[in-house]
Amino acid sequence: MSIVRYVPYLVGAAVAATFPLFSGAYLEQVAVATLIYLTLAVTWDMLLRSGQLGFGTAGFFGLGSYASVLLFLNFGVHPFVSILFGGVVAGVVALLVGLAVLRLRGMYFAITTLALAGIFAVVLRNFPGLTGGPEGMMLPNCIFAGDTTKIFWLTLVLAVFAVAVSEVFERTRIHLALTSIRNDERVAKSSGVNVFKYLVFAFAATSAIQGLAGGTYAHIFGFVSPEGSFSANFLLLPMAMALLGGIHSTWGPVLGGLVLGALSEYLKLQIPYGHLLVYGAIIVVVILFLPQGLTGTVRAWRRRSHAARGAR
Repeated sequence: MSIVRYVPYLVGAAVAATFPLFSGAYLEQVAVATLIYLTLAVTWDMLLRSGQLGFGTAGFFGLGSYASVLLFLNFGVHPFVSILFGGVVAGVVALLVGLAVLRLRGMYFAITTLALAGIFAVVLRNFPGLTGGPEGMMLPNCIFAGDTTKIFWLTLVLAVFAVAVSEVFERTRIHLALTSIRNDERVAKSSGVNVFKYLVFAFAATSAIQGLAGGTYAHIFGFVSPEGSFSANFLLLPMAMALLGGIHSTWGPVLGGLVLGALSEYLKLQIPYGHLLVYGAIIVVVILFLPQGLTGTVRAWRRRSHAARGAR
């Protein structure tokens, strides 16, 4: 596989890394939040490519947050190590949960994963001696001592990693397996695809990255709590991003993430207690009137334009 095809991606990442040179602390903070949500949007879509509608994003995000903070506070390890630990814990728990629930399909699987955030939050709330209970826990200091430029680069690396894994999903046999499962599970089985293995792998891999995002978020803001770390915000906004940009792709969620990332900060300032309703409305509107998202709509428009020119 030629490395030339990846040159635009590398150039794009390099350009993004220079963002702090042209922005202030506030814009860097907005970019950090956008990159966290963008990471979640990409991973949510990665599982959706198998045809499984998962609602566990907020659950594994919060689980990674708590696992990272607990390791850091109790053992004093480096923040990077604790962030990786958060991802490992989320991935292992997802693997165990997946072995139990991935026999389910459709809405049954969706409802089961939706309940995970609530279950995790209740469990953590009932061990106040370890987890701080309903009040949560506070870190003695934020990562990089709150330096927004370094924090931006950290979240950029996280988002680039999520995009890279998504591209692996898109450009290897994993793509063929997940697409065949989504199109027709029976045909996939008859073609020799181990459906259960691929579903468990996709669920565990995406959940691990969501745990990494949660651990990163916790160290950026220096605080975790059952209500904040498992907030529905970490499910609804990534879903809206992926649907707006275009599902079943890498760059659809990235585009949607960049658009809604900036908009979300504005909404939080204008309607701090109602912005989740706006995300829900965006999801409904996109499903009804823009089912292919922005990238899918642009591709369809280009195909029609080429067909029209060919007919002439």
